[in-house]
Amino acid sequence: MSLKAGIVGLPNVGKSTLFNAITHSNVIAENYPFATIDPNSGVVPVVDERFDNLVNIFNPKRQVKATFEFTDIAGLVKGASKGEGLGNQFLGNIRNVDAIIHVVRCFKNGDIIHVEGDIDPLRDIETIKLELILSDVDLLNKRLAKVQKKAQMGADPDSVFEKNLIDKLLKPLMNGEWPGCNFPLTLEEKKLASSFNLLTLKPVIYVGNVSEDSYADPLSDEQFSKVLDLAKKEGTIAIPISAKVEEDLSKLSEEDKKEYLALLGAKSSGLDILAKAAYDILGLKTFFTVGSDEVRAWTFTDGMKAPQCAGIIHSDFERGFIKAEVYNYTDIMEHQSEVELRQLGRIQTVGKDYLVKDGDIMFVKFNV
Repeated sequence: MSLKAGIVGLPNVGKSTLFNAITHSNVIAENYPFATIDPNSGVVPVVDERFDNLVNIFNPKRQVKATFEFTDIAGLVKGASKGEGLGNQFLGNIRNVDAIIHVVRCFKNGDIIHVEGDIDPLRDIETIKLELILSDVDLLNKRLAKVQKKAQMGADPDSVFEKNLIDKLLKPLMNGEWPGCNFPLTLEEKKLASSFNLLTLKPVIYVGNVSEDSYADPLSDEQFSKVLDLAKKEGTIAIPISAKVEEDLSKLSEEDKKEYLALLGAKSSGLDILAKAAYDILGLKTFFTVGSDEVRAWTFTDGMKAPQCAGIIHSDFERGFIKAEVYNYTDIMEHQSEVELRQLGRIQTVGKDYLVKDGDIMFVKFNV
């Protein structure tokens, strides 16, 4: 499974520059609204030191990293939900993502215009949130119109269930509130709600685009501090990034990148921090399959059992799952050999109820 994240924000906040850095691409990033007309998608490998270490041990013929898919959406403006500025065309593009990366401008630069005239990240956040709320209200009202008559007649239990769920979701939205991914829903409600693809039920990560001067110490940036405080209140994550620095870093070799970061006084790139934050907020983990032919990283959702994870590799593996041999990354790093792990009894045979852990290395046995 590949994580899909949609990058949103007002025009000229640095979205396309950030996207360039993420994908090493050349998406147009100009000083005017709607420079990005069509959604641009890019699939990039996930940086994971564990993967690189496993490659060094097994020296495989093939290496396959876990991936992210990022979609860059053109800048939204007030009235987007009603069609302003190219509006709903772009809102529709982010309904199928797993998480929303909300880029907010914190840097000051007189040469780059701001659609509102000045820098105020909290105001900008509310502008985008309101447009996403209004878009969801419109979507839910259209669904309600289709099921309401059947539900009122009471003859169709599914229609009654859907109407009650829509009413439940509309209540906070009509008050201008953002339900968020932790909105209290039953398992059945969550299953149906997921088919709605509501923007306001997706987890959000705020990315404060700070100046190059604030890169090493973003907490000293007054505007980003406001974004961070808001994120804490909402129970979400705020990541400081200088999109321009990240774009410059993306053009360097790994060695030069380390030197540049050291020069800036930073230990990790903002993109590496963003990747980890996206994994955390979605409850995603990584397991590995290894061998002389291939080392591969697989993304799974925390709480999945061995057969489900086997199904990520191939549907036949889940259907015909018998058992799996499992050991953890920390063990192979300590002993550097599967033979030694087997002699020490560190490789366990697990069944269908085994909960896969982050960093597990699996060998699946199946029969179809």
